[in-house]
Amino acid sequence: MSFNIVRNDITKVKADAIVNTANPKVDIGGGVDAAIYEAAGKEKMLAARSKIGELMPGEVGVTPGFDLDAKYVIHASGPWWQGGDKHEAEILRKCYDLCLSAAVENGCESIAFPVLATGTYGFPKELGIQIAVDAFTDFLKEHEIEITLVVFTDETVSISGKLVEDVASYIDDDYVAKAVESEYAPRRGRMPEKPEVPRLYRASSAAIESSNDSSTDTPKNMESLEEALKDIYADSFGKHVKQIVNKKGLKNSEVYANACMTKQYFSKILNGQVNPSKERVLALAIGLHLNLDETVDLLKIAGYALSPISQTDKVVEYFIVKKIYNVIKIDMVLFDFGLEPLVDKHCE
Repeated sequence: MSFNIVRNDITKVKADAIVNTANPKVDIGGGVDAAIYEAAGKEKMLAARSKIGELMPGEVGVTPGFDLDAKYVIHASGPWWQGGDKHEAEILRKCYDLCLSAAVENGCESIAFPVLATGTYGFPKELGIQIAVDAFTDFLKEHEIEITLVVFTDETVSISGKLVEDVASYIDDDYVAKAVESEYAPRRGRMPEKPEVPRLYRASSAAIESSNDSSTDTPKNMESLEEALKDIYADSFGKHVKQIVNKKGLKNSEVYANACMTKQYFSKILNGQVNPSKERVLALAIGLHLNLDETVDLLKIAGYALSPISQTDKVVEYFIVKKIYNVIKIDMVLFDFGLEPLVDKHCE
């Protein structure tokens, strides 16, 4: 299970299925539709498409991918925007849901989408993106599939719409507030307290000192000790996550779906079998619906901390403060900032 955003030509994206913004009639349209026909082989694709017939708004049809690097093309007929009172949102959501279902029914493990209906069809972009996010999030709660959202290489507008502006404003305001606090803070006062060392670390340090009395440790022994400590930290982290899940009355499936991680990887975390990256811990904080203090604690147990100079950390902080618990939305904003996503399909 994963979600990715790429800036590419969808005909060049490797996936089991790619979605086409289809002409409702059996004819070649423009944009994505024309590009897919060209890459797949016009005559073959048109012959297969003719067997499906006309597609009414909200309907989809499946053809082979032919010369594309995809097994299938799922043709989706999106709605024209007519002001919002013609069930346009429901029809667009139906398109996403049917495309995802068709991919699973045809044994696909990956699917690539363009942003449906927000171009020629005139659908408001922010609403169109929100519908896509909701559809992907809900589907990933029940199915294991890799979803890629493909943005045109020449598209310069932000994928997350006004949200990226709100996040940028939050980061700027936070920077100014901290600068003012630093400038006008009392010049005198008590020395800052020494950061408290986590209990687990103190116990581990004592064990190290005790074992080093003879000063005869070899590099091999030290390496083994480091590996053992990693296991201790992973085990402690997994137990802490279990406690949060139980305390909040969450289902495991809710957590790993909201964090955009596979059931298998989440199980490894709970059982102390992996040491998740900082990005994965942040995604998990979103999946667990943690507040900022709880997120700081979770990071500390995993051996990390929020950095005041990390744009990624500030983006995630914004979503936590605003209680917007959706990793897909976060990755869209990170994409617009030119940053790496929290969800990496290669990390599991």
